[in-house]
Amino acid sequence: MYDEQQLIELVREKALQFGDFTLASGKKAKFYLDCRKVTLDGQGANLIAHGILDRIENDLPDAVGGMAIGADPITAAVVTIGWQRQLKFNGFIVRKQPKAHGTTQMVEGPVEPGQRVILVEDVTTTGSSSIQAAKYCREFGLTVDRVISIVDRCQGAAEAFAEQGIRLESLLNIADLGVPAES
Repeated sequence: MYDEQQLIELVREKALQFGDFTLASGKKAKFYLDCRKVTLDGQGANLIAHGILDRIENDLPDAVGGMAIGADPITAAVVTIGWQRQLKFNGFIVRKQPKAHGTTQMVEGPVEPGQRVILVEDVTTTGSSSIQAAKYCREFGLTVDRVISIVDRCQGAAEAFAEQGIRLESLLNIADLGVPAES
């Protein structure tokens, strides 16, 4: 069962750090969210999965996934809890680079061209990682219309996704954690 307040407390306790950081987007920041400390925690994975499933349950995609490695534990939790709720959809992984052997595909898992998928992400700042994942998914033949993030830093991701025809939803935003958004 999803409990937003519990997720807020868990993210604050385990993932939120203050200092001087350079984010994946290249931006400088006074705080960092290491959400792997929440997505790889049993309670955190459970809360996140239920939160995402509550958002998608009435409009199920064919699959849920995202860019390796950050989206992998989220995908696994959502697929597992979804199965427990008797919801039918699959998971998939988007590689950062093709492997040199086998199929050399960028998108891995039980998905097929023509299917509709939702991308999951741990933290969104500018959206560049999920925009790249959406590009690979679309090249594979998948339809991507939504990204669900655990935490939106509120630094332009929603606008960047909108330009790609993708809607951003998040379980939390930075204000929920009591941290002012950085510009």
